[in-house]
Amino acid sequence: MRGSPLVVNVAALGLGPGARRHVDRRGSLDGASVTGSSVPSGAEVDVDLTLEGVPGGVVARGQVLAPWQGDCRRCLTTVRGELRSEVLEVFERSPDSEQTYPLVGDQLDLEPLARDAVLLELPQAPLCSEGCLGLCPMCGADLNNDVCGCQAEVGDPRWAALDALGQD
Repeated sequence: MRGSPLVVNVAALGLGPGARRHVDRRGSLDGASVTGSSVPSGAEVDVDLTLEGVPGGVVARGQVLAPWQGDCRRCLTTVRGELRSEVLEVFERSPDSEQTYPLVGDQLDLEPLARDAVLLELPQAPLCSEGCLGLCPMCGADLNNDVCGCQAEVGDPRWAALDALGQD
């Protein structure tokens, strides 16, 4: 934990109760992904926080910025973006695993906070644009770039008799 750029020594900051300090740390979150998108391997996440000492712990308030990439859910082209997540979290010596983060000695590790914030903001089904036309279901052509010669609507042969009635 000591060698990570996302670890902060609160004693070195002089962060006693009531004191506030600004920290801006950058580090990688390898393996941060959800169904449709992820933080690129080796990409740096920026954790920009104000830390405030409180009795028994530290309150962290600020934002986490991270690049992301994924495949468009309609046309499968690679989509890239940057996410911004606002955070307000508590680090304490006896953490509740569901509510707070651990403060171990004088060290607080911002990596779990950053990872949680990023995973909550990553798009699960990214789109390259709202007007994305997707792929042709017949030939697979990207309809944003090409016009294919496929028939737009192919009828279900089980309904052919009813389709014939509608043409009269």
